[in-house]
Amino acid sequence: MARKDMTWIEAIVKVLEDSPEPLHYTNIAEEIVRKGLRKKVGATPARTVNGMLTDSIKSEGDSSPFIGSNKKGMYTLRRQGDSDGGSILPNSLQKPMQEEPNPILTSFGMFWRRINVDWKSSTPQLLGARQEAGAIPVDFCEQRGIYLLYDSREVIYVGRATERPLGKRLCEHTKNRMAARWDRFSWFGILPVSEKGKIGSQPETYSANMLIPSLEAILIESLEPRQNRQRGDDMVDKEYIQRIDPKIRKKRMMKDMLDDIS
Repeated sequence: MARKDMTWIEAIVKVLEDSPEPLHYTNIAEEIVRKGLRKKVGATPARTVNGMLTDSIKSEGDSSPFIGSNKKGMYTLRRQGDSDGGSILPNSLQKPMQEEPNPILTSFGMFWRRINVDWKSSTPQLLGARQEAGAIPVDFCEQRGIYLLYDSREVIYVGRATERPLGKRLCEHTKNRMAARWDRFSWFGILPVSEKGKIGSQPETYSANMLIPSLEAILIESLEPRQNRQRGDDMVDKEYIQRIDPKIRKKRMMKDMLDDIS
């Protein structure tokens, strides 16, 4: 039986050693959780696994124990262990690594419904959660990035949230010339999200190698071009599904109760 609480790299190697074929990073994360290889996996284990694999391959090159396959997001082992059954890990990776690299695009939400947010507050709650069971809800009101407003599914406005955060920018559009023109919105955020569901601060710099894939991913996700058969790189584990504001939910429950009585 594998020992408990491995490092992320050790756990990834263990899962890939047990697999006869390449695995998607989401499946690797699921196996780590299922086999109990780590006690703490956080709210977004798939994102952590993907970050670890990407960082190892970029920083270690041919010395990395991992290689990508022909399909995006799929990985396998380089099989460079010693013939006597020694460790497959190079010395530099046998030590704990930084567990959560900071990609530019950290989170996003698609086609969130305007009616699920209480806009009467100047700082409305933009609640979302990952799709896995037990995911921690996150309030993205203070997120920074870009957003799109829709009239049904047609994009009618593209904006940015920089000096003023996402929640405040969207709230302004419920009162200005756009007020009666949109019913849904999508957003793409750059501030990191902690394992406890808190919005962090922005890194000082980004490399071109990080910037270009993020721009491509946003365009693919928002435009949905027919010839792009896959979603933007690394997008699956960053999507947050909208949660209804508790105030809105309570009002709807009260209305349903009154309707039942009448």
